[in-house]
Amino acid sequence: GSKCIELAINLVQLLVHKLKVDNMSVEKLQGMTSMVTSLARLFAVLHTAVKFDALHMLTTLLSQKESVRMTLSPSCFIEVLSSEKLHALLLAECMMSILGEDWLSEDYKTQDSQNALPVDKFVLLVLESARVEVAVLLNELAYLKCESSKTSQTAEAISQKQRNLAILFSLIERIIKMISNASGGEGVPSQAIRESTIMHAIAGLNETISLVLDFLQDAKDHAQWKGDDLLAAARIVGSYLAEAPCACKEKITNLLEFIFSIEGQDEPSPFYSICFMLPMLSQITMEADGCRILASFGGYKAVIDCIVKMTEQDGMMIDNGSMFLACDTIINLLSKRNNGHVPVDSYFIRLLKSLVTWAGISDASSVTMTASCLCAMLLDLTSEEFLLSCSDFDSKTLGSLSELIVRSLKQDIPGDDGEQFNQKQIIVSGNHANLLI
Repeated sequence: GSKCIELAINLVQLLVHKLKVDNMSVEKLQGMTSMVTSLARLFAVLHTAVKFDALHMLTTLLSQKESVRMTLSPSCFIEVLSSEKLHALLLAECMMSILGEDWLSEDYKTQDSQNALPVDKFVLLVLESARVEVAVLLNELAYLKCESSKTSQTAEAISQKQRNLAILFSLIERIIKMISNASGGEGVPSQAIRESTIMHAIAGLNETISLVLDFLQDAKDHAQWKGDDLLAAARIVGSYLAEAPCACKEKITNLLEFIFSIEGQDEPSPFYSICFMLPMLSQITMEADGCRILASFGGYKAVIDCIVKMTEQDGMMIDNGSMFLACDTIINLLSKRNNGHVPVDSYFIRLLKSLVTWAGISDASSVTMTASCLCAMLLDLTSEEFLLSCSDFDSKTLGSLSELIVRSLKQDIPGDDGEQFNQKQIIVSGNHANLLI
């Protein structure tokens, strides 16, 4: 807050606005963007008009995606202190957050492009640096958390490492999305990144996810299921398995029940850890083996709990993306019920009520059809008499359920929507459809 700081910021602000990025050398760009952390710190603590000067400079510097990219040279990652490497990785994560995941793989042309790191090498450098730091932090965290005497210093060390791990997980999660985008959905790279680089990155990601699963296994062995670091680990595992559902299959099979029990520090019961796994679950349950894995420990109950929680308070928590994935998982499971995977229990009564609530607050045809399809499948497992005998299911709910199925049968389906067509076929063939109408 001194006068010197104010004058220095004013002077640098003039330079930032006068100089053009295209005319700046790599050294000058490195000098300019190295101020980002210092400016951010000033912006956080100052309470004068200088705060807004710092804000304007941060906006200018971070909006120059080419300049930030040029400053993240190999020297930022190789043979430097871990703390400095973390700062460089944090900057990369910020840029991908602001400008999108593909920022990492875009090919920028500048005057000093002959000195710039090629796209493929840059991508692998950032990924490998993040992977190394993750491996170190996971080992350190596992050791610190298992110490018998935990002093306040140890607790603070754990907290700092958890924050650093969260940054690295976020960066790797964005790289996972970047790799998915670069593959073009059909294995053909759509960016400047080469296919060989994509395969190298996938191999590295497989190794890192395996280490994260080992970290979760260690937590399971020590009866530790609550913590934001464990929740973050579940999230990155879920993000990767959404793209590669068959990866690390043996470890996932052994850990899935434990992952379903993980709670964030402020969560009263597991929720987000299950939501993170839904993209993978909706894919693996398309096969009988995936259904057996989920049903082996009653995992479908946790998925139903997610649906119920999202529709509580008149649907204030509903995330349609997660709802569709959860419903697809249960639909897949019920479609294979003849193999004896799914016993009928009270969880399905709660699910019926939640589906009626979901469909009642949305006019989307996809919501109506998905909810009705799952309701029809559930009705085939029970009877109207049994439903009405349940204390938390009354004739009003049954009437709403009937209206939902009638609405779905009257609904027109777009000609190219094969999924809704298949769902309608299930509804029509349901044993209870005619009874409810």
